Amino acid sequence: MVDRAILEVYRYLPDEETESRFQSYEIAYQDDWVVLDALNYVKAEVDSTLSFRWSCRMGVCGSCGMMVNGEPKLTCETFVRDYDTETIKIEPLAHFPVIRDLVINMDDFMEKLPTVSPWLIPDEERSVEDGEFLQTPAQVAHYQRFSMCINCMLCYSACPVYGLDSSFTGPAVLALAERYNLDSRDGGKKERADAITAHEGIWECTYVGECTQVCPKGVDPAGAIQMLKLSYSLDWAKSLVMPKGGGGA
Repeated sequence: MVDRAILEVYRYLPDEETESRFQSYEIAYQDDWVVLDALNYVKAEVDSTLSFRWSCRMGVCGSCGMMVNGEPKLTCETFVRDYDTETIKIEPLAHFPVIRDLVINMDDFMEKLPTVSPWLIPDEERSVEDGEFLQTPAQVAHYQRFSMCINCMLCYSACPVYGLDSSFTGPAVLALAERYNLDSRDGGKKERADAITAHEGIWECTYVGECTQVCPKGVDPAGAIQMLKLSYSLDWAKSLVMPKGGGGA
């Protein structure tokens, strides 16, 4: 364990420079510092030009995701003391365009998100007079793990398929689709089918599983995608033998 570190930080200043580069900052740090604390120290005390995103500092907002020594991490949960080397390399999340320094452009994710209708689509319209649509604890547990996503983009950064082909819908979006498909209050499975089963959807996933490994909230997007594959495959098979009512149950 050391009490000093060298942060090797990715820098990209599009208004001033044509090429990206790395800049080193040597700092002394406290034992309870996370990487985000170290970056904030650099920003406040050493180099005010450094740009990065953060908000809650509690692993809730998902905005401080970065590559730390080559791994996608939430920097608010990644302790400097856990690295047994003095040099810690910090880069923007992989597979995304860089706006400036450690700030990525998330437009691709934001455009894909609504394609799977990630909201409740009830079978029948309900009014206020109908009262609450109650669920049992078991019904909530059925989809709850897939509802914990904080849109941190770590899974996209870890996904080799997305890295090779950015048309892939991607782990977080597909896991959220499964979250609603599994919700007892929802009836939108058929409506989501085209987007989910498109060429760029679930069938692009090769089940490497890195998305699940890096997820800070235990969402298991890799598992969600395999569940979607099975569910829609069964619907397709049912539609062959029961064409009037087999699909989308």
